[in-house]
Amino acid sequence: MGARKSEKASKAAREVYPSALNLLGRYHDELKKQGVTVTGTPVQAAGAFAARVATDVLNDGTRGFYWRYNHPLAILDKGIEKAIGKEAYKEMGPLKTGLVGGTIALPVTALAGTYNILNPGEAFRAPGFAQSYAEKGAEDRRQTTQPAQELFERFFLGRTGAPLKYATAKEEIPNLTPERYSRFMRSYYQDKGLLGVVKYTPENLQGVPEVRALGYPVNIASASAAVGGLAGAATAIRTAPTTKQAFTRGLAGGGAGSVTGAAIGTAINAAIANSGTNRLPTTQEYGIS
Repeated sequence: MGARKSEKASKAAREVYPSALNLLGRYHDELKKQGVTVTGTPVQAAGAFAARVATDVLNDGTRGFYWRYNHPLAILDKGIEKAIGKEAYKEMGPLKTGLVGGTIALPVTALAGTYNILNPGEAFRAPGFAQSYAEKGAEDRRQTTQPAQELFERFFLGRTGAPLKYATAKEEIPNLTPERYSRFMRSYYQDKGLLGVVKYTPENLQGVPEVRALGYPVNIASASAAVGGLAGAATAIRTAPTTKQAFTRGLAGGGAGSVTGAAIGTAINAAIANSGTNRLPTTQEYGIS
């Protein structure tokens, strides 16, 4: 009985990923409408959960959810979709919704550190990182032999490339110390992180906290830009009296929110990078060679 009701609830909820981990939301509401609750009908609830697990396994529910949302940019896309709302999505169409989303996504990705918009001459390579397709055996890996491939990996896959050697990275990041560089290199190459997917370092090459999800960096500035942009777009669109105004207000709200969030996050990053814990004397400053 519980299994049949679980199937009906899943169909009624029109779930894309029927995951055993997702027991709330519309599925839960639909199940409750059929009189199935843990306290009221524990036997049916157990049967519903067992059916839920079987459905998950047979339909790759949890794995499908993971595949869809295992990257920070995929999560951002879902956040933009939620911020705009289903009705506004339908009314504005893909071009306008894409433009609203761009006011959020562009600042977020620019602040993440996968590319440097001010460095077009080197395929927008980020400071401190090498080109993925530098000439084999090259002493300086800041030049690439395949700029098109670099651009694809940088903007479509979110790859930064491997860190440069310390002396070269120091040229681009003047406050980089050997200690910070060594800690980051250990984190970059040796730390497997959570399930091999997410790992955290209190100091990246720039000296600020950073989380890497599947190699894609997220810092305080990029996260705060995302939060500000999503909040700004959602508020602007939901308070607009017409669809046309929803688009223009969404552009303004998303842009203003992301810029405000970026400014706050950048200030926090600067404070962290300039804090006492990040400006300890190096071994050279102590006179130790």
